[in-house]
Amino acid sequence: MPFTYRVTGRDDQEAEAEGWPAALASFPLGQWIADARRVDRVLQLAKLGMVWSHFDVAWEEYLAAARGWAAEAGHLPAPLDATYQGYRVGIWLKNARAAAQRAAEIEQRRAQGLPVQSVAGAPSEERREQLEKIDPSWCPAWPVEWQRAFHLVRQHLDAGGTLPVSPGEVVHQGEDLGRWARSVRLGWDKLTGVQQWMCEHVPGIQPATENEKPQPRRTQADKWAMNYAAAKQFYEREGHLRVPRKHIETIAGEDHEERQIRLGSWIGNQRSRAATLTPERIEQLSAIGMRWT
Repeated sequence: MPFTYRVTGRDDQEAEAEGWPAALASFPLGQWIADARRVDRVLQLAKLGMVWSHFDVAWEEYLAAARGWAAEAGHLPAPLDATYQGYRVGIWLKNARAAAQRAAEIEQRRAQGLPVQSVAGAPSEERREQLEKIDPSWCPAWPVEWQRAFHLVRQHLDAGGTLPVSPGEVVHQGEDLGRWARSVRLGWDKLTGVQQWMCEHVPGIQPATENEKPQPRRTQADKWAMNYAAAKQFYEREGHLRVPRKHIETIAGEDHEERQIRLGSWIGNQRSRAATLTPERIEQLSAIGMRWT
């Protein structure tokens, strides 16, 4: 049928006389059939995965690159510098995660009945599902570096390795797995409940005991108090505070371990810094025989 073909008959009566329904009088049937064929072809091509826009083409290309990178690495939380066949997959995924987080915030605001100013840049649910099919943990709620190390530890164990416990013990894909495992054990209380469950049930990591945790760093006030305790001990034993410059005083710390205090040097430093000491500290030292001149 030619594209220009119209139903014969200029009005209802003429159309009926030619055997057409009255409503189709002068209907552009050729154009309608051409449009129907075009729509049918579009649907057929869509079923084959036809991409119709430049932005969709870019998405599909990077999605394929991300799929290829994940197939080689075994996970999708890629580092920022990750590339695959020339595609900068790491940066693309970073942007995709930021967009997904923005979409989640928009959904949360809508659920709370709050206004949403713009949804520009938020990925569709279909695109998020495409990435989740590659790796469900592609966009974790915690730092992506943590998730990547978790995947690598799991791969190491699946390959027959043992759980690394110290920094430098196992390095895989540039990640120090021993350092990560140690940080997880020592920072257990800072993890979410989901992260704790993952670590317990997959690599079998347990939180560090109190004895394993490092002692908190002493503050300047703590150090001054320890040196003052050594000075007081020396005074009570010797009856004066004329400490030789190289003298070292041994005292018992709060943990009952012996500590070597370079008392002679400390006394000299306090004397030379008298102008900057607080009145309270000057009074404490004076009470145990400190000579300021």
